[in-house]
Amino acid sequence: MPGRKLFAGARLRNLRKSNDLTQREFAKRLDVSASYLNQLENNQRPLSASVLLALVDAFEIDLSGFASDESVRLVADLQEALADPILAGRRPSRQEMKLAISNTPEFAHAFLVLHRGYQNLQESMASYNDILERGQIAPIPLPYEEVRDFFHYNDNYFDKLDKSAEARARQAGIDGVRNKEAALARLEQKHEITVSLERGDLSREVFSEMDVDAKHLRINSEMPRSSQCFLLWHQIALIEDRAEIEKMITEARFQTAEGASIARIALGNFCAGATLMPYGEFLAAASDCRHDVELLATKFGASIEQVAHRLSTLQRPGARGVPFYFVRVDRAGAITKRHSTTRLQFARYGGACPLWNVHQAFETPGEIVRQLAETPDGERYICIARTVTKRSAGFRSPIRRYSIALGSPVDFAKYIVYADDLKVDSPDAYDKIGVSCRICNRKFCPQRAVPPIDRPISIDPNTRKIVPFQID
Repeated sequence: MPGRKLFAGARLRNLRKSNDLTQREFAKRLDVSASYLNQLENNQRPLSASVLLALVDAFEIDLSGFASDESVRLVADLQEALADPILAGRRPSRQEMKLAISNTPEFAHAFLVLHRGYQNLQESMASYNDILERGQIAPIPLPYEEVRDFFHYNDNYFDKLDKSAEARARQAGIDGVRNKEAALARLEQKHEITVSLERGDLSREVFSEMDVDAKHLRINSEMPRSSQCFLLWHQIALIEDRAEIEKMITEARFQTAEGASIARIALGNFCAGATLMPYGEFLAAASDCRHDVELLATKFGASIEQVAHRLSTLQRPGARGVPFYFVRVDRAGAITKRHSTTRLQFARYGGACPLWNVHQAFETPGEIVRQLAETPDGERYICIARTVTKRSAGFRSPIRRYSIALGSPVDFAKYIVYADDLKVDSPDAYDKIGVSCRICNRKFCPQRAVPPIDRPISIDPNTRKIVPFQID
């Protein structure tokens, strides 16, 4: 698979300073010249395998921190934040943003935190007036935004949790067939927790309920088997990986208790998916079937959505999978889940581009819809989308319908079965999609809802077009 160079100048410099070493002393520890180290710290040279190994030997670092390249994410987030009209006339170029991120990543994060606070303040002025009157100056971030950023800047991958889940899967004999039975046995024998698989007096909106004092877990039996398995292993992960999960939450320094609670559930979900679809086995199976989500779902006894989500987490250093973005939208177009290990990043505000096949999937329920798409930055993707329906038994039970989408750069076409017979080499075969109308710079788009916030527009009252304005 195509490789990618790893630049980590800021991380190297921070590691050196945290150990109170000069460049010459640091270079000696890594067995490189001081001039070569200077080039590494200034992102003039990528990290080599020998330097990475030297870092492990000399400082016992976790390589996942160096191997996760967050520059693409930061550029996308900064580009959106800097499109704010308040910064008109003072927007740095994309190259300037990359330089800032390479040399001062914490400054870039700090700017985003500041801008996010400004956005929240603008959108919720009435409630923040009350906060300011009480003397609380710093606006509190929304809990889901905190968690979204936590996963976003960790590449949606947590190495220690993933490896713990893989070991647990081996120990429990996870095979895609007896996943549920293995979970029930583990809860009863190892943790002395009894499980009731019945709906009983649980409302249809409740998936599970854990009585900690009685050590009794109730699972709504009206859910699909794959969902029941997932909830059982989620509970096991919260018990067995509790120390690591709590450590990660503490180190993340969430500003709200609600954010920490949401992160705890989300990390438990990560562990459950990693247990049911252990990394090495899942990576090999995905490669063998060329990422056919239906075949993977059958092999691992998982749902299509669980498989799609897992494909977006294959970021283990030294054994990375094909990069995918994963997104889930509801029928109103609101994004309810989003993860990306590709250059494609999702807008923080607003819905997804209407030209994206994630919306088209609702027109053909249960079928996989393929699309070749090109984003404004010139990147091209193979995109698939499919609807998923969730409901409990019974005529009056609520029905939830979503569309889920996966996408990968066309560079990986030969590894993806859905790219077969598509004209990936033809520029005309690609739909010109965007991220969000408010930050999309395409001048001509028949589906544009609003003009970009950083571009002037003109209106000709004597000419009627699909879009009633022209972007200058």
